[in-house]
Amino acid sequence: MQTSNVALATIQTALRVIYPPRCLGCGETVGADFALCGPCRREVHVIGGLVCDGCGVPLAGAAGFGEHCDTCLASPPPWSQGRAALMYEGLGRKLVLAMKHGDRTDIARGMAPLMGMAARAMIQPDTVVVPVPLHWRRMFRRRYNQAALLAQGLARHRHLVCVPDALTRHGRHESLDGLGRAERFEALRGAITVHSQRADRIAGRHVLLVDDVMTSGATLGACTEALLASQVREVSVVTLARVAQTP
Repeated sequence: MQTSNVALATIQTALRVIYPPRCLGCGETVGADFALCGPCRREVHVIGGLVCDGCGVPLAGAAGFGEHCDTCLASPPPWSQGRAALMYEGLGRKLVLAMKHGDRTDIARGMAPLMGMAARAMIQPDTVVVPVPLHWRRMFRRRYNQAALLAQGLARHRHLVCVPDALTRHGRHESLDGLGRAERFEALRGAITVHSQRADRIAGRHVLLVDDVMTSGATLGACTEALLASQVREVSVVTLARVAQTP
């Protein structure tokens, strides 16, 4: 056993020399797998300080708890709390787009610590992690659900249970791109349901709902309503990125 462990360590060391870890953002050599280099870390706007308790958007003022933005005050979301790890701008936006459309599934694993930090205050003893589902046609073309990769990475990082196929998405709208806020909510009416064979795994529990980006919150809202209708006790949401609100 000891000999095999030494051999494995030797092989791993050799592989790191031949294929050193690369920055997720620029490709430069870094000291750890699935990491960002110093300059790229400084380019990413990690959300901190005072944020809206409903959607995670940064707010002006000192750090606190329980504050809400004007949008969430005017139209409270169906989930209890929401957070995001970074702003959907600059390198953060490029990372999200590369993960979604460039087969960069490694980015999801690298972002798990940031998402875990954003979600840490919402995690409860009975929390189960559930990703936003992908429409089957888009899943067929892309071959993976980026929200599920993020959810699985977050669950591993925080030692939580993940049910990646708890929700299903159907209907004619596989994408909400180009739709306004009201159109997004209308397009998703009844389009997301709980998988009948997974309902017992989430019933009565706190669900941490995961997606890559929060824009209007329409998709997260439809998922939350489906979860609550399936006897989930409470829903909180966390996304990798948050689109800035327009004044």
